[in-house]
Amino acid sequence: MKKVNFIHLRSKFALLLLVFLLTFSTTLYSQDAPAETPTEASADVAAGAGGDAAAGEALFKANCAACHKLDKKAVGPALRGVGEKFDRDWLYKWIQNSQALIAAGDAQAVKLFEENNKAVMTAFPALSETDIDNILAYTDQPKAEPVAVAGGETATSNAGNDGGSVSNSIIIAALALIFLLLVIMLFLVTNTLKRIAEANGVVYEEKEKRTPIWKAFVQNQFLVLVFSIFLLLSAGYFAYGYMMQVGVDQGYAPVQPIHYSHKIHAGDNQIDCNFCHSSARKSKHSGIPSLNVCMNCHKNISEVAPETATEEYSKEFYDGEIAKLYKAVGWDPAEQKYTGKTEPVKWVRIHNLPDFAYFNHSQHVTVAGIACQTCHGEIQEMEIVEQFAPLTMGWCINCHRETNVNLATNEYYAKIHEELSKKYGVEKLTIAEMGGLECGKCHY
Repeated sequence: MKKVNFIHLRSKFALLLLVFLLTFSTTLYSQDAPAETPTEASADVAAGAGGDAAAGEALFKANCAACHKLDKKAVGPALRGVGEKFDRDWLYKWIQNSQALIAAGDAQAVKLFEENNKAVMTAFPALSETDIDNILAYTDQPKAEPVAVAGGETATSNAGNDGGSVSNSIIIAALALIFLLLVIMLFLVTNTLKRIAEANGVVYEEKEKRTPIWKAFVQNQFLVLVFSIFLLLSAGYFAYGYMMQVGVDQGYAPVQPIHYSHKIHAGDNQIDCNFCHSSARKSKHSGIPSLNVCMNCHKNISEVAPETATEEYSKEFYDGEIAKLYKAVGWDPAEQKYTGKTEPVKWVRIHNLPDFAYFNHSQHVTVAGIACQTCHGEIQEMEIVEQFAPLTMGWCINCHRETNVNLATNEYYAKIHEELSKKYGVEKLTIAEMGGLECGKCHY
């Protein structure tokens, strides 16, 4: 009886199936290129007396945006359509010197002054009538509204799906069906070949059974001994490493109740760290800034600039976080006043040293002149703050061993530093040589 080896029959069919699927799924369908969104009306179209809206936008942001918004009240009233509400010549006089109009007894000026709680408007005598026309052209532009289409989607989002393209779910379902049919065909062909082989007197050549690896391993006592020793050493190594990481929170980046972007504030706007964390210069702790510090700026800034938005965080997201700030401090942006209803913000602490470790911010920031980035990393680039350094004892000791003491303005200890420098034979003293490694310095 003839013997034929059919051991790899299924594997060959499986390989054939894989090649077929990869070939079939490369180009099933193509989508039409997304249609371009309709462009907005040109900003150069003049409103009112023929002003340039594009130039007016730049003038508005430079002179007016600190106190006025287009569509909501800020320090002053909303200015959308203001050119249609008042006489053009009167607006020239009001913008260039509002107090002069009020002092002259102009009825409209006095009424507007009293309606806005007698808030004094800054005079802009440097703005020419052409400049004011440009600003009014910008403020008189209609508010852009999203174009809604059937199904609740905007025209922009719907354009990419036009052209009769097939959805991904249909493609996946078709692939699954084809795969199932090919599997069924594989088993049918295998069974057919078996029956043909048996009808022609062909038998399978059985492979010789080998001893399982685990049995061979168990029977070899030397390998068992070596593996046991290796297992114990590895377990001890990983257990030690795990125990040494207890309490080390490097990379910890919790989500805060109000999102605060250090990248925008400390990075893009270059706000000094000590402006918010003022106690770091004179106290043991850097402190959590009061929300009143935030309101110093955000009393007038209720929205972020569109260019601030990223793929991960949209402009609407940042505006929503500012709204959370207003809710916490009880600020009504529409009425521009405090309501008296406040809510505590439950900030999540990131850096937390053990109670038995002493660290003084003022000693490092003010006396030693250490930059915040030394311990906190490139904080000005962090969208979400994380713990940059491990803050372990070894990390602190290495810093004390490598950092030189600044002797330039320390006249009181000049003689002591000079004698210690001679003693240690160095030109500059490190913190370690000044006693920075003594246990009592950090543990008390």
